Amino acid sequence: MGKIAVTLANGKLGSQIIKLLVKKIGKENVIGIARSPEKAEYLGVEIRKGDYNSYSDFKLALKGIDTLILISGMDEPILRAKQHYNIIEASKENKVNKIVFTSVIGDLKNTSFKPILESNRKTELDVSSSGMEWSIGRNSLYIEPDLEYINTYIKEGGIINSANDGKCGYTSRSELAKAYVEMALHKKHNGEIYNLLGKLVTQKELANSINKVYKTNLVYNSISVNDYLKDRKKDLGDFLGFIIGSIYENIRNGNFDMKSDFEKITGAPHLSLEQMILQHKEEENEI
Repeated sequence: MGKIAVTLANGKLGSQIIKLLVKKIGKENVIGIARSPEKAEYLGVEIRKGDYNSYSDFKLALKGIDTLILISGMDEPILRAKQHYNIIEASKENKVNKIVFTSVIGDLKNTSFKPILESNRKTELDVSSSGMEWSIGRNSLYIEPDLEYINTYIKEGGIINSANDGKCGYTSRSELAKAYVEMALHKKHNGEIYNLLGKLVTQKELANSINKVYKTNLVYNSISVNDYLKDRKKDLGDFLGFIIGSIYENIRNGNFDMKSDFEKITGAPHLSLEQMILQHKEEENEI
């Protein structure tokens, strides 16, 4: 078996993927790539330097790699697509056999999230036309940020955003890791684009599920798209505030309401919302 490399190794998704790969194929076959390698040493695998802005870093980091799991970067859209393209080109130069790309779900129509989606769709096209084998996952929203924000929800008395009655199939990084490891290891997933999400729920159902696990009394309150966008920009700055505000506008508009391919990939159903929340709570208690 050839070596599998994972970018953003010290990130929350990258580290989950690496830990699962080690269990499946052994640490000698797993390479982590990180901008600051020392921050990923705790993973117990070989870590190579890879800054998304450095083509030369990836020319070296991808030597001897058979499969690359390319985790989408977090820069502004115009920079992100170029960074991904350079990593794809470095992969080709090193004769990497396969790329697995972590993208994002969504419809380019009727969405304020369009710049983010367009940058990811551009990378999807670059991956699929690279001449290498490939597989692409489109991630839904992670549940973890909501749960990490729970003290604020309690302080505010509930969950406040602009999603209204729109539905979203939340996922978790550990569930996504299961899918991406399967996509990396098995040829049957080559040439496929998958939507990765759990059961569709409303924000009211999210609040109720959190209440059951954490014994809280959260309620959901919907506000207008413009009011929520202004609030997020005020707290988080224009760029991140726009992203967060746009996500909930997209939920409101039905752009996260779609069928999941998770079970098709993993052979097992996606964890329920309550199961993911309980898993997160148990992990918190272990720390």
